Amino acid sequence: MEGFTTYQGRLAIYNEDHVDTDRIIPARFLSRVSKVGFGELLFSDVRGPEFPLDQPEASGASILVVGTNFGCGSSREHAVWAIQQAGFKAVIARKDADSPGYSDIFRGNSANCGMLLVELDAEAHAELVSLGQGGSVTVDLPNQKVIGTREYGFDIAPATKHALVNGLDLIGTTLVHSDEIGEYESKMPAYSGRGEA
Repeated sequence: MEGFTTYQGRLAIYNEDHVDTDRIIPARFLSRVSKVGFGELLFSDVRGPEFPLDQPEASGASILVVGTNFGCGSSREHAVWAIQQAGFKAVIARKDADSPGYSDIFRGNSANCGMLLVELDAEAHAELVSLGQGGSVTVDLPNQKVIGTREYGFDIAPATKHALVNGLDLIGTTLVHSDEIGEYESKMPAYSGRGEA
């Protein structure tokens, strides 16, 4: 995977709360046998001339701004694939006192697929939304800042940050320890494949 450090991009704002994974990528598309081709299916059932991402100002945007509890509902990596394949490098959500920016399952799937999720408090999120469709911001992951008209700090799990900065998926995270794994394996007796008598 490509590592994420600092990225400047334009905003596409879909400031809706509790957007579930079935709205992100409808279930009927989950039986596809390939991991590609999901970008054009993003929000398939709600797209149209009035949809925020279909506004001319949002064309070419690569940072998606959403409401709170984004990615709730059933677990599906397809939702993350669709967002990434539609050209988005990061998603920025609002975190409220009684609601996280993202569901836990979506957060885990995003980390595993190398997509950065940012949570901002309500005030910072509102300021970002006020930039409007096509507004430009910079996301600085090493320093955990979103830079628009001013800087907004965000929190991220250290392990997730390390994996994203270094472009490591779950296998890559394991292979960082390949020397230790090899040493351990070299000390283990060979498996004979025969059970105890």
